[in-house]
Amino acid sequence: MARGRVIFQDFARYEMTAADNIAVGRIEQQGERALIEQAAHKSLANTVVDRLPSGYDQMLGRRFEGGVDLSGGEWQKIALARAYMRDAQLLVLDEPTAALDARAELDVFNRFGELTAGKMALLISHRFSTVRMADRILVLKDGKIIEEGHHEQLLASGGNYATMYELQASRYR
Repeated sequence: MARGRVIFQDFARYEMTAADNIAVGRIEQQGERALIEQAAHKSLANTVVDRLPSGYDQMLGRRFEGGVDLSGGEWQKIALARAYMRDAQLLVLDEPTAALDARAELDVFNRFGELTAGKMALLISHRFSTVRMADRILVLKDGKIIEEGHHEQLLASGGNYATMYELQASRYR
């Protein structure tokens, strides 16, 4: 049976060390610092951890003395590192970069191929900059699939996808 991993827009923020936060993705590998650091590097969480006073041993969150709270985007990178830790065959990513700025989002998606190589990924997003890289896009309305195809096909069809894409793109012109 295929194992899956879900990254939600509103993900868990565990009040434990940075290393343990990442290791939650594959708890049996909790003591494998090299794997944890590798996952952090792939998700760009290493850029967050490198700035922490105690690095991977830093307590995250304010509940415990000496704990450091992170921004939403920093927590999201930690959550993405959990997905890299997990050797899941199915990844469900619900707005996985919603809390990231545009540059960080681009960096994450430039590495997205590594995360999904040899796997199936279901990416849920309202951002067309995110979905346009998908092999297959499904457009939903009222819980039903109303269009499907790849980015260029959907633009050429002139349907809801093309209309919504043009609305979003017009804000950047």
